[in-house]
Amino acid sequence: MTTHAQVVVVGGGVIGLSIAYHLAEAGVGTMLLERDALGSGASRATADVVRAYFAGNPVSSAMAVRSLSAYRDFSIRPGLDLPLRRVGYLVLFTEQHQIAAFEADLPAQRAAGVDVELIDADQARRLNPLISGDLPLLAAAWSAEAYVSDTAAIVDGYAEAARRAGARLLTGVPVTAIDADAGRVETAGGAITADAVVCAAGAWSAPLARSAGVDLPLTEPIVQELLTTDPLPPMPDIPITLYAASGLLVRMRGDGLLIGMGYPGPDRGAWRRRVAAQLAVVYPSLTGSGLYTAVTGVRDASPDRTAFIGHLPGPPAFLYAAGFSGHGLCNAPAAGELVRDLYLGKDPGFDTTMLTARPDRVG
Repeated sequence: MTTHAQVVVVGGGVIGLSIAYHLAEAGVGTMLLERDALGSGASRATADVVRAYFAGNPVSSAMAVRSLSAYRDFSIRPGLDLPLRRVGYLVLFTEQHQIAAFEADLPAQRAAGVDVELIDADQARRLNPLISGDLPLLAAAWSAEAYVSDTAAIVDGYAEAARRAGARLLTGVPVTAIDADAGRVETAGGAITADAVVCAAGAWSAPLARSAGVDLPLTEPIVQELLTTDPLPPMPDIPITLYAASGLLVRMRGDGLLIGMGYPGPDRGAWRRRVAAQLAVVYPSLTGSGLYTAVTGVRDASPDRTAFIGHLPGPPAFLYAAGFSGHGLCNAPAAGELVRDLYLGKDPGFDTTMLTARPDRVG
């Protein structure tokens, strides 16, 4: 294994791969280290959804708007564009305070470039005819700019593009510590020195960043699980739909539904029963449908559900991009661009102070 690189990126999920690609494309000698296989952490447990609207979080929304533009222009390989199927994103409101929160948040979302509006219950049911007629639906948020994509294709595309640009991607190389002062990355196979180190290790980022002197108050690794149903009768495609009261998220996947609702926790049986109960409330036609594991993976989260992206100048320099809280797929292109620009000392065209591990966010 090479013992020196200009920049070492720790973490081979969609965030780390985007960073490696953008650095290498800019002519930076880049090495990426991944403890397992590429895309084996949070990137393995996504709903394959790319959207721009994140309620109450205009910072993530602004990054997602920027990322969506990049995804539209990204080619997995020459002549093969990224699959993006536009279905829209619908958030169901059954409480007045949810509508009030949406209206209070709307100016900031619009300023971030998000196309979102409040629609009435009848419009929402026309968009998603599976919604129960008995659900006390008051209104819904509707963002047409939401897509079903293919996370595996994005991971493979970024990996291939990074390699073409000259990056070295090494898998099966766990990083045990980072000495930012020395620009030294410790691995099970030996040490690597670098002019800069980027920590993008997802759920494993906090202890690595701490060894470099940066406090990232991330949650402990949390197992995310998405479920799928039995095959359903033929029906029109429906939007990605979130029931705000419980966090129940559904979208079409093949001839069934892909379903998420928070994190299972230690009692997966109890969690599945709660999911089934919510499905019966919101989509009674699905009552009794079997629920099966679709994907699982490990995620991290930040206290305010906004990523930490920042830079300790060097040399050697230390940069970090972690805590995406389930928004990583939607934020990955922007994250790669921001880390590249921070490293190169360029204006990223984005107020990155909102993303740094400041005391008010850490505290």
